[in-house]
Amino acid sequence: MSMIVIVDTSIYLNVLDVPGRNQDHKKVLQAMEEYIKANNHLFLPFAAIVETGNHIAHLPDGDKRRRFAEWFCRQTRMALEGEAPWKALDIPDRAELLEWLSDFPNASMRGVSLGDYSIIKQFHKLCARHPATTIKIWSLDDDLRSYERRV
Repeated sequence: MSMIVIVDTSIYLNVLDVPGRNQDHKKVLQAMEEYIKANNHLFLPFAAIVETGNHIAHLPDGDKRRRFAEWFCRQTRMALEGEAPWKALDIPDRAELLEWLSDFPNASMRGVSLGDYSIIKQFHKLCARHPATTIKIWSLDDDLRSYERRV
């Protein structure tokens, strides 16, 4: 049975092989291949797109910054157009963002960033929408990696 896999920034950075953020590149690509072979549904959340772009914009070498920005844009466009191994999750609308902001102060007290919080909220939204499906956040970060609902 296939599952829904939410791709975190740490994974996207490794897939794109962004310098300084790609320590697990080979391991991540191997895992991605296994997810795809198992017919799992991979989703790229808006926060992972924004955070990945931010990391690329801070690469110290201008040539690499440009090359990786272009690579990132191609791959992200493919996700938005349904041509990548994953699809982009819906961009949050005004109401959803307002909901996140109302809850964010409590999350921040636990050290959870707004980007991670939005991914967690999307995890819960997908769990509610797909009650008979295993859903997980695929991340190299311990906090996000713990989000998995098995059915």
